[in-house]
Amino acid sequence: MSSSFLNKIRDRHEIIFKNLLFISAIAIVVFLIPREAKFKYEFQKNSSWAHQDLIAPFDFAIQKSTQNIDEERKQLQQTHLLYFNRNSKLERSVIHKFKEALNQTSSRNQNAYFNIGNKLLEQVFSIGVYSSLTQLTDVAPTHPILVLNEENIGEESELGDLFSINQAQEFITKEIASMGISDSFLIDVLKNSVVDNLVYDKNLTQDRLTNELNSISLTKGGVLSGQKIISTGELVNEEKFMVLQSLKGMYESKVVGAEKFSLILFGQIIIISVLFYSLYIFLKNVSNEFFFDNKNIAFLLLIVIGFLIFTLLVLNFSSYHVYIVPFCSVPILFRTFFGNRIALFVYIITIFIISFIVPNPFEFVLIEIIAGIVSTYTIVNVNKRSELFFTALIIFVSFSVLYVGFSFIHEGSFANINWGNLKWFGISSGLTLFTFPLIYLFEKTFGYISDVTLLELSDTNNKLLRELNLKAPGTFQHSLQVANLAEDAIREIGGNTLLVRTGALYHDIGKMAHATYFIENQSSGINPHDDLNYEESAAIIINHVIIGIEMAKKHQLPDQLIDFIRTHHGTTKTQYFLKMFAIDNPDIDIENSIFQYPGPIPFSKETAVLMMADGVEAASRSLKIYTTETITNLVNSIIDSQVDEKQFVNADITFKHISIVKKLFIKKLANIYHVRVEYPK
Repeated sequence: MSSSFLNKIRDRHEIIFKNLLFISAIAIVVFLIPREAKFKYEFQKNSSWAHQDLIAPFDFAIQKSTQNIDEERKQLQQTHLLYFNRNSKLERSVIHKFKEALNQTSSRNQNAYFNIGNKLLEQVFSIGVYSSLTQLTDVAPTHPILVLNEENIGEESELGDLFSINQAQEFITKEIASMGISDSFLIDVLKNSVVDNLVYDKNLTQDRLTNELNSISLTKGGVLSGQKIISTGELVNEEKFMVLQSLKGMYESKVVGAEKFSLILFGQIIIISVLFYSLYIFLKNVSNEFFFDNKNIAFLLLIVIGFLIFTLLVLNFSSYHVYIVPFCSVPILFRTFFGNRIALFVYIITIFIISFIVPNPFEFVLIEIIAGIVSTYTIVNVNKRSELFFTALIIFVSFSVLYVGFSFIHEGSFANINWGNLKWFGISSGLTLFTFPLIYLFEKTFGYISDVTLLELSDTNNKLLRELNLKAPGTFQHSLQVANLAEDAIREIGGNTLLVRTGALYHDIGKMAHATYFIENQSSGINPHDDLNYEESAAIIINHVIIGIEMAKKHQLPDQLIDFIRTHHGTTKTQYFLKMFAIDNPDIDIENSIFQYPGPIPFSKETAVLMMADGVEAASRSLKIYTTETITNLVNSIIDSQVDEKQFVNADITFKHISIVKKLFIKKLANIYHVRVEYPK
């Protein structure tokens, strides 16, 4: 292998690794997606059939809808037989005890009473008496029952035909009264003789019901191969919809042969590759900063594949619905770290990929994309807990409204909407709140920085900022002024205001090491530079950048904030000491590197604005007269000098932006130093 080839690989290893990441993601996604044929026609209930006439390609059974099956199950539960066992032995025992009770009396009517009582008891027992303690209080009187005798022969009737014990006793009392008999002894003995001779067989009833429920047919009729199913323009009514759903289910569940399997696999590879390629070129053309950092690419692909796996796991549990997955966490995560444009595009591609494995992909894509757009542009500050709760509520409302809309289209009826499905949207919206801890996790894992972290670090009660205030109070006040200027400027031209403010607060922390060598901290009138030569003074001033970077790393500040320390002087020079050296040593060639900051130059809008704000604020303290003219000249000269030294060539900032920043700084400094119109004498 030639050295030139190896050199090419070495020089392009970043882009090669990036391409390998995308290829690996494509392979993983294709591997995870089931290899099944897809029904090529899209259709909706109560809509016109927009395709060509559809002919059945094979014989298939028409599947019943879930609603139909549920109705059949409900009907069966309302009409299934309740089984009772007759206890004939108990009946005979009761009649025998009744006879013994009569024998203990001296009544002359024993035989007559026995015949009457025996007849009444046999009549009651033949109808049947069941205990009022039996858990059948909610069963309708017309519910069918089956009474089994000792030979296991059944007699069918209704629950209302049976006696409870109280009803049997009332029946006996009325019958005796109708015979004109008033003997209370006979009545009491008969009433005490009534027992429940029917026992409800709960186990047998449940077993028979289970068998009947399991034997419910899932199909109703069928369609023969070659039979026309639907014509172009025909309405997809309830009946046609079930036929089409049955055909779709059979088509997608058929075992595919080797040739068809290969074609399906090849088709999936093509589509998934195109989706990832569109993501690739979008990132390359829209956000170079994101694209060229392989850490960002790894994070993106991890999220896409992670949600695909999560969705597959949910779909494997039939008791859960795909809408339980909090897909809206994807745009919230990416918006937090990278902004709206990247967040929305990544989310759309993620939903397109997941649509390969979900039922009703058209509905899924529409509902999820709308909810994602809402979540992306609703949440303003992720550092506010109320914002995240409000976003979760808005997501739930969006889901629910779209679901109801689709239900109206499908069912054409308000009564047929399955309101129970709203619980999945509620769970999904609730799970979106877990984006908060995920943001913290990814911050620590990938080194990202969120508004929550920036808000914590920008608190002036932070340990490092308190130390800066104690050791270098003038620098601290300077940093506050720079933060205010930079924040206002970024708000005008667009950018991360919280990031630039926090970066401004920390940009000069290196001055703590030699605080008195910086003029803003000199309050005693003594200048330690008087005892140093110009090279030594320049070295101390320049070295505050290096010391600041070391302090920031020691205190584990994020790299994004350390970048502000690195770049806030860029590759400019310590002009005062350079000019003084030139004046005192006119015959010596100046080594510019001695008086030059090490860089790098600013590489973002935020770091560029900080350099402008830092230079302008520091120089403004040297003005002797504060007028609109002197402030305007100062701002223009400082920023124009930075432009001439090409400090902003790597930053995404335009001359228009610079012009806006200049005007804002002039206005702000005029307010700070109370510039007023001069009154006429």
